[in-house]
Parts: sequence; structure tokens; C-alpha cells
Amino acid sequence: MKKCIYIRAVIFCLILFLITSYLLSTEERFFDKIDNKYPEVVIAVFYPSIGTIRNVEALITNNLLTLEKFKIVGVYYKNESYDYTQSKKLIKEKGIDWFIFHEIQGELNEANLFRRNPCTSEFEKIFQKADALIFFGGADIPPKIYGEKTNLLTQIRTPNRHFVELSCAFHFLGGFQNKNFKPFLDKNPDFPILAFCLGLQTLNVATGGSLYQDLWSEIYKVTYVEDVLELPEHCWHKNPYYLLYPLNKLSRSTMHRIKLLPDGKFCREMKMKSEDQPFVLSSHHQALEKLGKGMRVIATSLDGKIIEAVEHVKYPNVLGVQFHPENYTLWDYQIKVKFKPNQKDGISRKEILEDNPPSFEFHKKIWTWFTKKVIENYKKRIGKSE
Repeated sequence: MKKCIYIRAVIFCLILFLITSYLLSTEERFFDKIDNKYPEVVIAVFYPSIGTIRNVEALITNNLLTLEKFKIVGVYYKNESYDYTQSKKLIKEKGIDWFIFHEIQGELNEANLFRRNPCTSEFEKIFQKADALIFFGGADIPPKIYGEKTNLLTQIRTPNRHFVELSCAFHFLGGFQNKNFKPFLDKNPDFPILAFCLGLQTLNVATGGSLYQDLWSEIYKVTYVEDVLELPEHCWHKNPYYLLYPLNKLSRSTMHRIKLLPDGKFCREMKMKSEDQPFVLSSHHQALEKLGKGMRVIATSLDGKIIEAVEHVKYPNVLGVQFHPENYTLWDYQIKVKFKPNQKDGISRKEILEDNPPSFEFHKKIWTWFTKKVIENYKKRIGKSE
């Protein structure tokens, strides 16, 4: 009798566990629950960390991402190392109902990234049901993926994250690695994709390009921080003082001007001028080397040695930048930082943008352009569904 009761209890617990697991899994798989008639704007963002949520929230609060009814879907791979329970906790605590999640499932490895694989159907759901896609910043891509040995200065911290983002970008855009693969965007060339820093590097590697693994040593031929300080500040791309004075609470990032090419998207569509040299926020030590399939340079560093932005020659609403126009600190006067050890008072990054025109206007135009393209694609999706 006791044995029967025990068996029943075990079965009950197992059933309860399976039901709970199912409910949790469906709760975190937004694209399974909607179709392409979903009535709100849907933007998929990879790497939904606390920082990503904070950045998106700031863009909405400051009327840079101006949407009415919308959902931001945080997409992540089940095998990533980041603890997304913290992101979900933040969403719940702040009562945010417009940010939700979708966990991608399926086996990914270095051998199957650039072809149809167990995650292809997941990427198809995003393409069919989302109105735009954003790739955010992060750690270094494993060089083996673009056919190089690993530099001693390369830091591989999040390989599984790179697997899913690289494979997704390849599925959307195609690449030199697999010329027979038909990219998703061939079906909808106007689908908007925006990428920042690592995101830009992801687009380039996914389409068959490569990276400089350390721009200071490979491009500027310096191997000591003190020698970096002898370079013009627009060559830094991250703050070298931070490395020398870790106890001074200096900014890791730096602010520097970039050069806009006259026939690129910034001038052609956003009506910037080629003589404009806006300040941007950057914090990176790697940079684009060989360009991926379809990638076209539209902005560089002032000396022309670093690619600062690319567009796609075939898909007009794909934009990748090596800087951070999404960073929440750009819109807040109260957040002040120091860049140098002898700097007495902090300064807000927003002040730097506003005091150096057309820097602030440049950032606003990026988000105005992106919002417009998102809404256009949303209307197209709804129109096709009706």
C-alpha cells in the first residue's frame, strides 16, 4: 500500500514538473504564440541583458524610438552563459509589459552556423513575425569562425551567444561561406536590421568577412598603453587611461569624431553632410578587416583606418555601426564621467554631443530613420496578412 502511494506521489510530482516546465517554456517563446497578423510592432533584439533593457527603455523614454503599440522581444540562445533570470526579474520589478522573451532552441556549433541547421526554423519565425532586428554590443567573436588563429589579446567569453547571432545574421543576409544559400531578406529586402559595435562585427563575420583582433597593435602598430596615449585621441576607440588608472573610476569608453562618406546612408538618406564630423561613443579593440558579402563602408575614423559604419548594397535598411548610439548615458545630463586622471569634474556624454554639433542631431537622425523603416515594414507585414 505504502509503495503504491509512493509511486503515485512520484508520478504526480513528475506530471507537475512537466506541466510547469511546459508553461515556463511557452512563456519564454513569444514567437510561438503569435502569427504574422499580430497587431503590434515587433522588434527582436538579441542579448536581452539588463544593459540592453536599460538602453531600450531610455530610447523609448527620450522619444528616440517613437512607437505606439509595440513589443520588444529579447531573443537569446538556451546555451548562453548570461543569467537571463536577472533580466526577467528586472522586467517584473519595473512593471514593464512591452519587453518579453523568446528562447531559441536547437544545436549550434562552429560547423553548422552558415547553412540550414536546427535553429533555422527559429530564425524563420523571427523573420516572418518581427518587423526589425537589433544586434547589441559584447565580447569578442572566436576567430576560428572567420578562419584565423586566436590573438593573445582576443577574449573569448560568450561563444554560444556568437553562435546564435552569427547564424541568425547569416540566415538573414547570406554570405561568402555558402553561395548557394538563399538569404531570408531576398523575400523582403526592406527588412530593417540595426547593429552596434559587436553587432557590426557580427554582420561582417556572418557574411564572410574578417576582423582585426586588436586595432592598436595590428593597425597602429603599438603594443604599450603609454604609446597609445601618444596617438591622436580619435585613434583610441576605447579609453587607454582606464587601463593605467583602474582605481580612478574613469570611463572605459571614449568620445571621438568620425568621417561620413558622401554617398553613404548617413548623407544620402539622413541628410547629414560629408563635412560633418559627429562625436560618437565607442569602446572596442577590434575592427572590421575584410568586408563580408554585400557590406559597403559609409563611415570611417578621421584617419580612414577604422571602419565606423557599413550598409548593405542589396538590402537598403541594414545598418551596422562600430559605435554606440543606443547607450542610455547619451541622453542623461545627470550621468557624468571622467576620461582622464587629472580631470577634476565629470561631464555628461549628452553635454559632449550637444556642445559639438551636429553630434546630437546625428544620433537622433539614426533613430528617426530606424523608427520610420520599422513602421514601414510593420505596415507591409499587416498588409500582406490582411
